Amino acid sequence: MTVWFVSRHPGALDWAQRSGIAFDRHVTHLDTEDVAAGDTVIGSLPVNLAADVCVRGAEYWNLSLRLAPQDRGRELSAEELQGYDVTLERYTIRKMT
Repeated sequence: MTVWFVSRHPGALDWAQRSGIAFDRHVTHLDTEDVAAGDTVIGSLPVNLAADVCVRGAEYWNLSLRLAPQDRGRELSAEELQGYDVTLERYTIRKMT
């Protein structure tokens, strides 16, 4: 079982490390074909990729925060993320057909 941390943002990686979040692999892009049943994926994935993670039998933990409009589109530090009450929230997502 692998714990994945998925983020292309240095501040998010720094926040995870400072917060003691244990993970086996850090990737900036997740190929869901590499995810196996029993794995855990942590990050902010597009909903279709998060659903693919869940259908494979892995857990999806979203890196959640309520970002102010003026901070969208720029890199945030670990401290700034903390100021936005960043948390990890587990979701189970499935595609409706």
